Amino acid sequence: MSDLLLIGGGGHCRSCIDVIEANGKYRIRGIVLPLSDDTDGVLGYPALGSDEDLPLLLQETPQALVTVGQIRSPEIRIRLFELLKQSGGKLPRIVSPFAYCSKYAELNEGTIVMHGAIVNAGASIGTNCIINSQALIEHDVVVADHCHVSTGAKLNGGVNIGKGSFIGSGAILKEGIILGENVIVSAGQVIRRNVPSGAVIKHDT
Repeated sequence: MSDLLLIGGGGHCRSCIDVIEANGKYRIRGIVLPLSDDTDGVLGYPALGSDEDLPLLLQETPQALVTVGQIRSPEIRIRLFELLKQSGGKLPRIVSPFAYCSKYAELNEGTIVMHGAIVNAGASIGTNCIINSQALIEHDVVVADHCHVSTGAKLNGGVNIGKGSFIGSGAILKEGIILGENVIVSAGQVIRRNVPSGAVIKHDT
């Protein structure tokens, strides 16, 4: 069992802890938090320091996962991911034992697949992504780096999601459509056609 640092201590971190404990391959050493956060730790795991302490912490525990959530913008997760890479960190792929991930799917570093999610054959998930609880990633879907597919979202076959995009809870994406980079799809929306980069979708399209 390998030691693992968690970077960020909010609500998403608590969900990640539950997945990591269930996964059973990693021992959580502690949480790295902003200096402004007033906490002794998360779910019994200690606060080990702030971002400034990462180079030293990674010398002792090189494996780490970004556990800051992503709703409107991926910027914080991207910054922390790049900081970890620059500091020599190694980012594992973590899959809940209560999720299904096809052996014919591709998961890249720093990505977490949470409880009840399904990632089917031929799907490709980029780096530093969140595939949240009960999300469905159908066959041949491409999810680029730094994306968050929220709880219960459904990406039908052949969908292509650009870098840094956010798919809200319960959203449904029609098969074969393409979303550009940094797209935000609000919860519950049904997307039937391609969406350009930077768009914010608040109504079914």
